[in-house]
Amino acid sequence: MKLTVVGCSGSFPSTESACSSYLVEADGYRLLLDMGNGALGELQRHIGLYDLDAVLLSHLHPDHCIDMCGYFVARYYRHEGGRADAIPVYGPEGTEQRLVTAYGDVPHEACMSEVFDFRTLAPGTFTLGPLTIRTARVSHPVEAFAFRVEHDGSSLVYSGDTGPCEALHELSRGTDLLLCEASFTHGKEDIPDLHLNGLEAGECAARAGAGRLVLTHIPPWTDPLTNLRDARSVYDGPAELAHAGAVYEVRRPEDQSRPGG
Repeated sequence: MKLTVVGCSGSFPSTESACSSYLVEADGYRLLLDMGNGALGELQRHIGLYDLDAVLLSHLHPDHCIDMCGYFVARYYRHEGGRADAIPVYGPEGTEQRLVTAYGDVPHEACMSEVFDFRTLAPGTFTLGPLTIRTARVSHPVEAFAFRVEHDGSSLVYSGDTGPCEALHELSRGTDLLLCEASFTHGKEDIPDLHLNGLEAGECAARAGAGRLVLTHIPPWTDPLTNLRDARSVYDGPAELAHAGAVYEVRRPEDQSRPGG
């Protein structure tokens, strides 16, 4: 299973990265986790516009979903070959209406469903192609989900946006790679049920026994090296900062995951 960081900036794009978006590939199947500001352009560095098989949206804040409006244009108004077939798009309740409202001037109210097969997320387990997906509701001001993606004995967990919560700890237990948000700085911001800081992300990885920790969703105003230092102070496994274009081979526990790209 391969993970590519399409974008990893939190809240708004930085000069180095688009907002949250992560491509997961296994056995020719391509799944995108989130499509925030700027992600659609970056995605085309890695795959073709019409190569995605499914999209999971962790929640409906713009830095995680707004480029779905541009992706609608690409699929609905495709010049060659006609309108693209509908692909599964999983999101919280109200995802279709939120995207239709964000786009604003759609041809008709049901047009997005012609290219996106909208499905409502709930805590549980389902399959997409060769992948098994486990979802958990996490702590954020809006309905938000974390995802565990499993394939052939390996797993990765994406936290989405969340404050500290038991659901993320349970979902992350024994995962090979924890892609964890670290928006806040320890000792600086303390807002319940909103985001994690680097120390909390490290504590989650340590408690879960995660094989690797990758910190993501760090806003441009937050010092990433401080968050990485804080995470490493409590987690003794491999820990690093996500960056756009990074590639990870997520392997079985007996193998070693390695970054590249």
